[in-house]
Amino acid sequence: MSNVIQLGYVGFEASNLDQWERFAVNLLGLQVGRKEAGRLLTLRMDERVQRIVIEQGPSDDLAFSGFECASQGDLVALVARLRDAGLSVEEASREQAAQRTVDSLFLTRDPDGNRVELYVGPGVTNVPFRSSALRSSFVTGEQGLGHYFLIAKQDRQRTLDFYVKLLGFKVSDYIRQELAPGIVADAAFLRCNGRHHTMATACMPVPKRIHHLLIEVADLIDVGAAYDRCVDAKAPIEMTLGMHPNDKMFSFYVRTPSGFAIEVGWGGLVVDDARWSPKSFDCLSSWGHRPPVAAVAA
Repeated sequence: MSNVIQLGYVGFEASNLDQWERFAVNLLGLQVGRKEAGRLLTLRMDERVQRIVIEQGPSDDLAFSGFECASQGDLVALVARLRDAGLSVEEASREQAAQRTVDSLFLTRDPDGNRVELYVGPGVTNVPFRSSALRSSFVTGEQGLGHYFLIAKQDRQRTLDFYVKLLGFKVSDYIRQELAPGIVADAAFLRCNGRHHTMATACMPVPKRIHHLLIEVADLIDVGAAYDRCVDAKAPIEMTLGMHPNDKMFSFYVRTPSGFAIEVGWGGLVVDDARWSPKSFDCLSSWGHRPPVAAVAA
């Protein structure tokens, strides 16, 4: 079975690229890759030409996700599997592939209409990644860009079937917690490489397509320093410092200029498939991750 091997890039549509640049570079420690005034901003976090692509637009939401395959043969086999399942899959033009800095690109959509891009041959550069804020580096490599929490708008099982049965993700575990009376987060966490989860999904009353994107740093101190930078800049903290029970990520959440969150984390679990079996948890966080008002009141 030919599967995807990492989340290689994500794309957002944003109404204010200048705010995004200041947020990403000054607070998070990302590096600008390419800019087209009033149209495009790309961000680097390693040797890849781009990991985050932000296009000018009104939605302020997830625009597309790019999943990498190990070889052209794997990509072709995956496309065939999707088409056999009745999905529409379009081969991108050379111009579209060049925009994504990949060799070969196919486009489809998941059950919620999210644009899914499948590719091989990611672009890399000899220009070293340099952050104006980090003391360490971002954790990428074979684990990919990070993870994201996708909101299932209709039926979580349909979303799971697409990513597990068709794209080849494996279930790492589940978390079910009542967040408020009548509001339950029933989340599934999925992996496609050693990273504990590359994506999670749940049906939740969230207006965006995405709840958050995680970027992981290699030094715990960089989490604390980023937290201080966000607080000093009065960037809206969504959740304070804390840790998740499943992937053991030590992190905090800050709201982006587009309204969804970025999770800045350290120390996430790397899964050994031979020894792993899915578990179920009843809380999203072992400790911390409180709304700032609740933290002050406590």
